[in-house]
Amino acid sequence: MAKIKIKYVCNQCGAISPKWGGQCTDCGKWNCLVEQLEARKEPTSGRFAGYAGDENKLQILADVKQNDCPRIGTHLNELDRVLGGGLVPGSVVLIGGDPGIGKSTILLQAMCRLSQTLKCIYVTGEESAEQISMRAKRLGLEGDKLSLLTETKVETIIATAHLNQPQVMVIDSIQTIYTDYLQSAPGGVAQVRESTAQLVRFAKQKGIALFVVGHVTKDGALAGPRVLEHMVDAVLYFEGERDGRYRILRAVKNRFGAVNELGVFAMTEEGLKEVQNPSAIFLSRYQQASAGSVVTVIWEGSRPLLVEVQALVDEAHGSHPKRVAVGLDQNRLSMLLAVLSRHGGVFCHDQDIFLNVVGGVKIMETSVDLAQLLAIVSSLKNQVLPQNLIVMGEIGLAGEIRPVPNGQERLKEASKHGFKVAIIPKSNAPKKPIKGIEVKAVDNLQQALEMLSEI
Repeated sequence: MAKIKIKYVCNQCGAISPKWGGQCTDCGKWNCLVEQLEARKEPTSGRFAGYAGDENKLQILADVKQNDCPRIGTHLNELDRVLGGGLVPGSVVLIGGDPGIGKSTILLQAMCRLSQTLKCIYVTGEESAEQISMRAKRLGLEGDKLSLLTETKVETIIATAHLNQPQVMVIDSIQTIYTDYLQSAPGGVAQVRESTAQLVRFAKQKGIALFVVGHVTKDGALAGPRVLEHMVDAVLYFEGERDGRYRILRAVKNRFGAVNELGVFAMTEEGLKEVQNPSAIFLSRYQQASAGSVVTVIWEGSRPLLVEVQALVDEAHGSHPKRVAVGLDQNRLSMLLAVLSRHGGVFCHDQDIFLNVVGGVKIMETSVDLAQLLAIVSSLKNQVLPQNLIVMGEIGLAGEIRPVPNGQERLKEASKHGFKVAIIPKSNAPKKPIKGIEVKAVDNLQQALEMLSEI
C-alpha cells in the first residue's frame, strides 16, 4: 500500500522542502510554501522500475470504440444548453459566481427535479439541512426524494456516496471541503486541489455526474488554484448584478459542448426562471428613439443574440477625456476611436465617451466594432438612427470592415425580430435576398458613415 507523505512546494520557483518554513530557501520568497501530498510506491523488481509486463497498452486511435453516452436532462433547458445538451455521466462541472447570484438556487432546483427519476445527493458544507429545506419550501420545490448530506470531510462524502450509489451529486461548496491527509485549513490551495482530485477520481470511476460550486475572488476569478479549472470537464460562470433581475450563465470550458454558450435566467420569488427569448430582454428599448443607440447581433455559443449598444458623447471638462466601456473591451475602444479619427474624419479627442451594453451582457467578440463607432457618431451628432436598423462588422486598423462568422444566421435572427435594414460587411452579403430585411454592404468605415445620412 502506498505511503502518504506530505511535502511543501514553493508556488514561485517549484522548490520542494520536507517541512514548512516562512521563506523559500531557493528563491527567497516569503509565505510561498504550499502543502502537497506525495504518494510513495515501493520499487518493483526487474530491470526497469515500474515495468508491468509484456502487455501492450498502446491503441490505434481509429480502433478505439466509441460508446453512445446518453445525456441526463436537468429539466432546465437553458442549463442543458450551456452544458451542451445535458449532463454526461462521469462528468464534473464547476459553477462559479459572486455570492448570492444564484448558484445554490439553480442547483437545488435542478436536483429536486432530477431526484424524481434519478438517485441524487446534495452535499452542503455551508448551510444546514434546515436551511436547505426552508429554501426548497420557499421556492415551491418537491424535495421528497432528494437526499441531503451536511458534511465537509471528503473521505466521509466519498464513503457515503459509495454506499448509496447516486447518479448525480452536488458539492456546495468546494472551499468548505477538506481532507484529513493535510493539516491546512479548508479553502487553502492544497486542500482545494486534493479534495477536488479525490472527488473527480471517484466520479469518473463510478460514472457519477458531479456539480461542484466554487467561490470567486473580488476580481471575479474562481478562488483557489488555477489547476482546479483544468481538473474538471466544464466550467460555468454566473454573470449579472445581484440586485438585478436577470442572470447569465456562460460556459468558459466544456469538453462535451460549445464554449461561450450562454443561458439566460430571470430571478423571481420562485427561483430562477428560464428566458426562452433572450433577445427580447436585451432589446427592451424606449418607445421614443434616442441618439446613440444601435442594435447589433452577437454570436454566443450556438445561437445569435440581439443586443443594444448605447453611447453617450459629451464635452470633456478636464484635461484627460474619459473613456468608459461597460460590457465591452476598453482597450479596443481606444483603438476604434483612433481608427474613427484617422479613417472616418470624426474627432473625439476632446469628448468624454461612455459605452454600455443593455442588459449586463459582456461581449467578447469583435463583430460589435462597427456598432460601437456608429453609436458614438450618432450621439456626437445627435442623430437618431432608425429603430429597425441592425449593424455588425469588425473594423481593422486601415478602416476596412471585415466579415463576421455566421453572418447569414445573424441576419435571419434580426429579420425574425422585425429589423428591416442591416449595415454589414460586404463579405457577409447574402447571395440570395433574405425576406423582410434590406442589406447594405460596405467595404470600409467611410462608406458606413456615409450610409447613415442615406438611411
